[in-house]
Amino acid sequence: MSELPSERGAEVGRRIGVGLMYGLWRPRVLGAWKVPASGPVIFAVNHSHNIDGPMVMGVAPRPTHFLIKKEAFVGPLDPFLTGIGQLKVDRESTDRTAITRALGVLENGGVLGIFPEGTRGEGDFASLRAGLAYFAVRSGAPIVPVAVLGSSGRSGRLMKGLPPLRSRVDVVFGDPFEAGDGSGRRTRKALDEATERIQKQLAAHLDHARRFTGRRAAGE
Repeated sequence: MSELPSERGAEVGRRIGVGLMYGLWRPRVLGAWKVPASGPVIFAVNHSHNIDGPMVMGVAPRPTHFLIKKEAFVGPLDPFLTGIGQLKVDRESTDRTAITRALGVLENGGVLGIFPEGTRGEGDFASLRAGLAYFAVRSGAPIVPVAVLGSSGRSGRLMKGLPPLRSRVDVVFGDPFEAGDGSGRRTRKALDEATERIQKQLAAHLDHARRFTGRRAAGE
């Protein structure tokens, strides 16, 4: 089996994230108590800004191993991201090494972070890739929807492309749910049905999070 990402490294990454995120912005974390305290969990995070992953890593109650596009692993970031337990994935092919490592995280009772939209966009969960359903159905791990709101509205004057320093970013954790239908089937049809169920759950959570926080859109 491929070498699994370091749990200790992910905890180091969480502590670094705590310092950076709370030092640069003002995260407001809601619903973190809903995250199961132990056992495998998948965070399904909307993605509208580059800070969404680090923000969730820093505010989540458990260390998280994110699947991150291989293009981010450049220069000194490569050993750093690997050292803090993050997973490199090739989005252009069936990356069996990344799949094996991600399943290994869940088999060991860890937390896997996924951007189910596949890439940065509107952050509204409108278009999901099948990877999230595959990991959820294959592992049986519950999915916790995570809405990051306020990360992509205005850009700061000092750091272009990032939210203004000390601005508020809301991170809303939802109720865990099972993606499968209980049959354990992993057929294409079963995964398609699971993806549809997941999309509805994530969209409903995002709508609730927007109303609860007073945000009109994912980035606002």
